[in-house]
Amino acid sequence: MARAKFKEWLEEEKLILINGWAKKGLTEEQISKNMGISYSTLREWKKKYPAIETALKKGKEVVDYEVESALFKRAMGYEYEEEKTYIQEVDGKVTKRKEITKKHMPGDTTAQIFWLKNRKPEEWRDRPKISNESMFSKLDEVLASIESGF
Repeated sequence: MARAKFKEWLEEEKLILINGWAKKGLTEEQISKNMGISYSTLREWKKKYPAIETALKKGKEVVDYEVESALFKRAMGYEYEEEKTYIQEVDGKVTKRKEITKKHMPGDTTAQIFWLKNRKPEEWRDRPKISNESMFSKLDEVLASIESGF
């Protein structure tokens, strides 16, 4: 495959292609492969040519918002319709019947925890933050117990 030239990738159609790959969730490594260049070349082009960086950034933004929205929806729970098609044979006559059922998907606790840990880390971290003051007082206690033991 011939080496890709940067000028080619600065054309509107090619920038749209880069943007589309980013929207589809491809990594920059995969995008560089699609472009026929190395990943290091893509990184350099992003620094030198803002149009390429912008195409990547805008494509990623759309997907990030979609994933964020899906995570929020999953965390909160949602209503959906489930459609089932039944085929019946009665007296030699075949009939199709569709049945739509409304269902509720409850909120997912894993999604809720993930959301809260990332959005409110001070309140939802796994390990509480220990202040230097309390850490030093505990150290003093340990040292005092060691000294008294000797």
